Amino acid sequence: MNILVISPHPDDETLGAGGTILRYVDEGNNVFWLNVTNMMPEYGFDDEIVERRLGEIAKVKSALGIKKLFDLKLKPASLDNYPKSEIIQKMKEVFEEVRPEIVILPYMHDAHSDHKVVFDAAYACTKSFRAPYIQKILCMEIISETNYSNPEFEFKPNYYVDISNYIDKKIEIASIYSSEISLPPFPRSIEAIRSLSVYRGSSCSKCAAESFMLIKEIL
Repeated sequence: MNILVISPHPDDETLGAGGTILRYVDEGNNVFWLNVTNMMPEYGFDDEIVERRLGEIAKVKSALGIKKLFDLKLKPASLDNYPKSEIIQKMKEVFEEVRPEIVILPYMHDAHSDHKVVFDAAYACTKSFRAPYIQKILCMEIISETNYSNPEFEFKPNYYVDISNYIDKKIEIASIYSSEISLPPFPRSIEAIRSLSVYRGSSCSKCAAESFMLIKEIL
């Protein structure tokens, strides 16, 4: 199968679906990564910071076993300033190239506005009469964003992936993003990542799991 994972920012893919990606790759599937925003000099980021981030992304891509990375390199924390049609068109080109059977998106009610824009634009690309190759759409749980969503729209998982054999490697890969991981009680800490996986695992009788919301499945 071809699987497309869409991250608003680098690290979202690993925090939300790192173990699932590793498992999919291990099982012989092709996993593609579409990243939407990135640090670029034209957005005011220092060259040294940009170079470090691009190096981290390259390492994560290799460690996860990603077949191909598509990086739109749009401005972080500014996606609501772009015409939505422009983002949709850029994503649509990726969808047509990959033709994924499974699409993994950020949760539509995540706290970060970039996550909401990415969900809306990506979901617009999944209409069955335009993308009949898509068989399953999942929203991932991204610690530090999904858990801060409006309580009225609380993330309610209904789909679990056993990552008991992959949680250690997921944490190792997440740690590549050195500026994004910190000590407790920071939400993107190694302890928090592991605790969430254990908690979600307890809901499905596994030692560790990643949870998702199943939006659509066609059998």
